[in-house]
Amino acid sequence: MAKTRVVVVDDSALVRGLLAEIINRQHDMACVSAASDPLVAREMIRNLNPDVITLDVEMPRMDGIDFLGKLMRLRPMPVVMVSTLTERGAEVTLRALELGAIDFVAKPKVGVADGLRQLAEDITDKVRTAARAQVRRLSPAAAGSASAASVPGARAAAPAPALGRLSTEKIVFIGASTGGTEATKEVLLNLPPDAPGVVITQHMPPGFTKSYAARLDGLCRIRVKEAADGERILPGHAYIAPGGLHLSVERSGANYLARVRDGEPVNRHKPSVEVLFESAARVVGPNALGVMLTGMGGDGARAMKAMRDAGSWNVCQDEASCVVFGMPREAIAHGAAHEVLPLQRIAPALLERLRSTSGAAIHRV
Repeated sequence: MAKTRVVVVDDSALVRGLLAEIINRQHDMACVSAASDPLVAREMIRNLNPDVITLDVEMPRMDGIDFLGKLMRLRPMPVVMVSTLTERGAEVTLRALELGAIDFVAKPKVGVADGLRQLAEDITDKVRTAARAQVRRLSPAAAGSASAASVPGARAAAPAPALGRLSTEKIVFIGASTGGTEATKEVLLNLPPDAPGVVITQHMPPGFTKSYAARLDGLCRIRVKEAADGERILPGHAYIAPGGLHLSVERSGANYLARVRDGEPVNRHKPSVEVLFESAARVVGPNALGVMLTGMGGDGARAMKAMRDAGSWNVCQDEASCVVFGMPREAIAHGAAHEVLPLQRIAPALLERLRSTSGAAIHRV
């Protein structure tokens, strides 16, 4: 089987050497070249036609984000970002994902050599995933640094009529991984201000989910925040699992509460969709609506089937609109989905489901 051919782009000779070493140790991939800046990388990409590139952000002669925008508009290909674990690094990484990067690796601020070696499995898994991902050409408007979807504070127009009391005891559960930051944004942008409470597990490392929540909060009609342990889940709000911690829900009298806990990884992930969806099946039952978005692997598939068995209504993103179809495919294979829909139809389907069941008796514990 042909090896995945990778070009590494980073201004640090140390990082270039480490990434090349990590990649070349794998039986199924090879670092075919390494570039110190995007202008050198441009010629390598043209001559070598790699399958995947890893891309640093802060580099001489051309910023990595500017290069990524040009690349995804003119010659789209799978890109894994290598970002510094800082607040600014998180913001820039989220912009890279908007532009079409498949995923990112958060390199440490100190101890880079040891840190990258410890991340070797994560790095190579993400390169493998990127090589299989669906890559889409970026429109010239989206490639601009001032695109409307990336301007903080620019709230989306309300796309749907208010739900009123239809949403007060319902909760939407969303699970996502690779490609999920943009897919989740698409769903949340199309929910009205009085939508049901939304709880989200997106596979992200510590240090990025707070910036991600703040970015979405500046765009959506509902409020979006990083989940805090013990807080009440309210309509018109979305709660994102903090990176490195599991999120679940529990019942307290008439209220649902968020529970944020440390613990062992589940399905190799922390936060894990399995943990969140299992609590939905156990605690929320028919008041739950489940959504499985793009992502690699099968995290959450079994628990989503348990949600369906407990009375939840579930929808999975279809293959054509996924960056990676792994998680939705596994959930569908487990019999967890009532519907399989393109991404842009998922939010309308949730709202239609809420309205169509408004006359039914609401489950109360």
